[in-house]
Amino acid sequence: MAPLLNGFPNGASGHLPNDPTLVTLRFSDIPPQIDIPVRGLEAEEAVEVNLEELLDDPTELCTLLEQEGVGKQYWMIIALAYAKQAKVDHAIEIISKGLGILNRGDPKEKLGPLSLTCWLYLWKSREAPRVLPEGQPANETGLKDFYLQAATGCLNEASRINPAFPPLFLAKGVLYLLRASLQPPSKAAAPGVPDISDRVETLRQSIKCFEDALRVSAGRNLMATLGRARAHFSLGKYAEALEGYQEVLLKTPHLQDPDPRIGIGCCLWQLGHKDEAREAWERALDLNPDSKIANILLGLYYIHDSSHYATTDPSFGPIYKKAMTVYTQKAFKLDKELPLTCATFGSYFMMRKSWATVDNLARKAIEHTDVNAVASDGWYLLARKEHYQDRPDLVKANDFYQKADLARGGGDKGYLPARFGLVQIQILQRDYDGAKFRLEKIIQQSKSTEAMMILGALHAEDVFRSQISGIKEDKSAEVKKATTLLEAVRLAWKDPQKKMTPDTSVLVYLARLYETDHPDKALQCLQQVEQMTINDMPNKEPPEGADADEAWSAKLREQLSPQLLCDIGCFHFNAEKLDQAREFFQTALNACVKAGEKDEGTDTDALVTTISYNLARTYEAAGLLEEAKQVYEGLLARHEDYTDARTRLAYIELRQNPTEDGPKAMAALYETDSMNLEVRSLFGWYLSKAKRRAPNIAEDQEQRHYKHTLQHHDKHDRYSLTGMGNLYLTTAREMRRDTDQDKEKRRKTYEKAVEFYDKALQLDPRNAYAAQGIAIALVEDRKDLTAAVQLFSKIRDTVKDPSVYVNLGHVFAELKQYSRSIESVSIGPALHTNLLETTNTLQYEAALTHNRASDPQILACLGRVWLLKGKQDKSPSAMKTALSYSHRALALAPQQIHFQFNIAFVQIQLAQLIHILPESQRSLEDVMKASEGLEEAIESFGEIAQSKNPPYPRHDIEQRANMGRNTMRRQLERAVQSQTEYEEKNAAKLQEARELRDAEIRRREAEKRKVEEQKEAERQKIREERDKMAQLSRELAEKRTEEERRRQEAEYTTDEEGERVKRTKKKGGKRKKKGEDSDTGTEAGDGTEDKAVKKTRRKKKAQSTEPSSAVGSSNEEGGATKSKRKRKRLARRAGKEDKFKSQEMVVDSESEDDRQAAAQLTNGQASNDEDGDTEMRDAEDSQTVTRQKPKKRVIEDDEDEDEDKDEDEDEDEPSNKTTAEVDAEEHDDRNGASFADNPHGDPVDERVGAAGDAGAKELTMSGAPTILS
Repeated sequence: MAPLLNGFPNGASGHLPNDPTLVTLRFSDIPPQIDIPVRGLEAEEAVEVNLEELLDDPTELCTLLEQEGVGKQYWMIIALAYAKQAKVDHAIEIISKGLGILNRGDPKEKLGPLSLTCWLYLWKSREAPRVLPEGQPANETGLKDFYLQAATGCLNEASRINPAFPPLFLAKGVLYLLRASLQPPSKAAAPGVPDISDRVETLRQSIKCFEDALRVSAGRNLMATLGRARAHFSLGKYAEALEGYQEVLLKTPHLQDPDPRIGIGCCLWQLGHKDEAREAWERALDLNPDSKIANILLGLYYIHDSSHYATTDPSFGPIYKKAMTVYTQKAFKLDKELPLTCATFGSYFMMRKSWATVDNLARKAIEHTDVNAVASDGWYLLARKEHYQDRPDLVKANDFYQKADLARGGGDKGYLPARFGLVQIQILQRDYDGAKFRLEKIIQQSKSTEAMMILGALHAEDVFRSQISGIKEDKSAEVKKATTLLEAVRLAWKDPQKKMTPDTSVLVYLARLYETDHPDKALQCLQQVEQMTINDMPNKEPPEGADADEAWSAKLREQLSPQLLCDIGCFHFNAEKLDQAREFFQTALNACVKAGEKDEGTDTDALVTTISYNLARTYEAAGLLEEAKQVYEGLLARHEDYTDARTRLAYIELRQNPTEDGPKAMAALYETDSMNLEVRSLFGWYLSKAKRRAPNIAEDQEQRHYKHTLQHHDKHDRYSLTGMGNLYLTTAREMRRDTDQDKEKRRKTYEKAVEFYDKALQLDPRNAYAAQGIAIALVEDRKDLTAAVQLFSKIRDTVKDPSVYVNLGHVFAELKQYSRSIESVSIGPALHTNLLETTNTLQYEAALTHNRASDPQILACLGRVWLLKGKQDKSPSAMKTALSYSHRALALAPQQIHFQFNIAFVQIQLAQLIHILPESQRSLEDVMKASEGLEEAIESFGEIAQSKNPPYPRHDIEQRANMGRNTMRRQLERAVQSQTEYEEKNAAKLQEARELRDAEIRRREAEKRKVEEQKEAERQKIREERDKMAQLSRELAEKRTEEERRRQEAEYTTDEEGERVKRTKKKGGKRKKKGEDSDTGTEAGDGTEDKAVKKTRRKKKAQSTEPSSAVGSSNEEGGATKSKRKRKRLARRAGKEDKFKSQEMVVDSESEDDRQAAAQLTNGQASNDEDGDTEMRDAEDSQTVTRQKPKKRVIEDDEDEDEDKDEDEDEDEPSNKTTAEVDAEEHDDRNGASFADNPHGDPVDERVGAAGDAGAKELTMSGAPTILS
């Protein structure tokens, strides 16, 4: 295809040679003047009319033509002269008057003028506007459609006179083309459904007319070929259109008006070969530098090329500048009315907001174009101009967008930017559902990332509005849709082919969507926004050094948005990364200061207040209470009514001074802000910690406070509802359960607590504290441990509170799932980082990490669970762990007597376990330590029994001490004695077992080393054999090369002229033809044998010879010694009537030249030796020669006499070998024998067999093959 782009077969882009045909041929046949004959004068006299300086008013000229009664050719020439000067209206006027005069004569005389009138109307249609200019009255006169109707009338009149008039076909084709340009494009039909729209039918009619024009012109009408290609292009058949344009270019490579290269480039562009299209247009511009179409098309190419780069990319500027200044501007200077140029320049002035220029250029593009796509661009420019106004007329902008879309077909085939504009108008009109529907259609058709971005933002805004309004509506589907769409856009940024610029708004939307369920992903999005903003900063390169790099990063962050830094700090705070959160909050404060310095009108007070409060909360969470108090006090100094800061100060006072200053601060806060729900919540928490427990819940101070809040402030206060549930749950847990009536009352109290929790969950489905209360009620009231585990597991993922892990530990302890829980969860760093374990033990340990590392109750729970696990698994190590936790709990609360009881109890249990374990599972050291622990337990039980408030009855504790003193002490003494005897008795066996084990290990290692050494030896042997084979192959190759050289020397010689020629064999007797008598005697002594003996001998010889032996036998017969032996053997057999013929293959030779060639082949083969390697080469050579004459025949009985004579001649023929050749053969025999003894063989042997098999196919003999010597 490439050679056809510019008319040269080699694809060169140089200028064509100077040729007169380069000048445009349009109107070239119009003479500069014309002589009009005058009536009444002599024949030689006439009136000369200068056709280059025509009158502005042709009335006088028409009067002259009418008076003189001139022929039609004068009217047509003068009309064309006016048309040549672009005075088309005068041309139409002249030809119309001429037609009026021609009406009086033969109608066929009107065909030419009618055809000319039609073309003039078509010309006017090209220049006329397609729609009325804005502000003009409604009048269809002067529009494109008006002139097309006039042209149609002319063609109809001409068709009535002679429908087969050849010029009419071309005119009809052009008329249909122009009419199709005014018809709207067809909408996309369903797959498999043919397009039968008016526009498509009109284009098909134009193709038919062009084909008729080609038919009548025998294919010589190039304009018809161009018209058919143009119609194919409009139908979207770009390959067929390309063939038409290339055909014209091949026939007329100098054609410029119209230029087929323009069409070739357009077709290549639509076929996706944009660079080839550019080359075609550049070639057109080389031939005609003033081609406005080529200039604007090249401008569009470079605009498209610049769209592959971001506007901030350094490569964008030069390409876009070249498109606008080099090509588009030149095209505009050449023709300021060209629609395509106007539309292209309009987009440039749109960026410069030159609205008046945009409006003028857009309307020119709409009014004067014959291409619907260009009209679509014009309508789109008008829509954008209206859309960008400060107060846009949305109705007008919407109308322009719709017209732009419909001009390109609308529906699925419409203009995508215009459809985006319609979406934006719908969003401005708050028609969100309509915008979503339109965007979904766009995404289905084009997978546009811009559409995904807008649709994702719309779904996200729905979610955010629902969150702000407080309406409890399930928006999970919208969240999923928004997240999926925005993540798809984010993924498209990574595609290097799309060259998309990331948009920070997408990341901000994703961060807000991920904020609740996936805070880690939300933080990643905000960090990406941070990095993108830093990358866009000038002078972002840091100085050298690690410390300087960190300082530089902090300095760059201060130039970022304070809101962004504050949000990142909040996510770090929620992730308990307090140091990073504090750093970001401090940087955000510095950013606020810099923002205020840059723009003094910016109010940063609200930002500073919020960020300062967050910083104080970070100090508070990190335990830096004094720093937090300073920040809170500073906020109160600026804003005295900042209730949140006063609330946090009161809470800090409660933590630092729970008995004096704390209650005072709390009372002062509650007195001033008792209407604030946050203050009331804190006061309720304070009451729960400081109140005295009332015997009746109705008299409880905390319950009254919550009830007052629900009744008089907010009946949906979730904290008060949860607090009421907690109160009822605690009351139910402490109620008596002796009688059925007590149990029923207790059950109802649990149900009351569950009602409050359920109400709180209805208001906030994510209230984990209410859900935890329900789970506790399930365990304590209904003993539904399985459901409780599921609830606690979900709560654990939401609330990072020690109580959740403590509750989970209790439930798993009740389920006795110690080992199963430990095995089913991957254990992280215990006691420190893993907060998501599901075992009871690790739940308690996880609770220790949440500011509860010094909680003796949790340590006691851990000791209990390890004790239960040790009893279940009979594991001394687990019991030792339980003992360790019990000691830690006692160390934290030495005044708690029950912690001391726990230690003694664990020691007793450990002693019992050690006693019952077999000797093989314990050691003497374990028994001794258990005995020591038992003594400590006996002493502890005695002290606990004598205390003021023992945890259990004194009698029970004393009995347990007596059991240890009397029974278990003696048991452990016996265990010590038996364990000592066991270890002494088995010491020798253990030593022997260890020695046997070490010996076995050494033996296995020795065997392993031996196996490795054997493998290494085998590998070394293989390497050596491969080296030997490679060396042998090289030697064989050298030997074959030398043998080939000697064979060439033996077969070729130098003639008298010094040229190398092949040696010729001496000719023997001439072979007698069948049926001829011999006029000479036989040359061999055995020529008197009868034919039957000869036939028998020939058949036996054929059966004892294989195809490959034919080559080998010729080599054997080549030696002089073998020839002499054979003659003697044949002489001995002559008397026995058992003579054999020669083993040479008999070929069908029809001429003396064939016989000579066969003799030369036999002579050449006879010079070779008999070793296996040499036979292989000769077999291949012989096979090659034999294949040149594959035709063979079996000797018949009537040819026996001739064969015998030929055989005798061959036997008596002397050897043609030299002494040097004989010596070479003997040397080769020795080498061949040594090669045959090679034990490893060579791949060449396989080729020998293959050559023999191939040679077998060339023969017609049968029988067992002989073995090569």
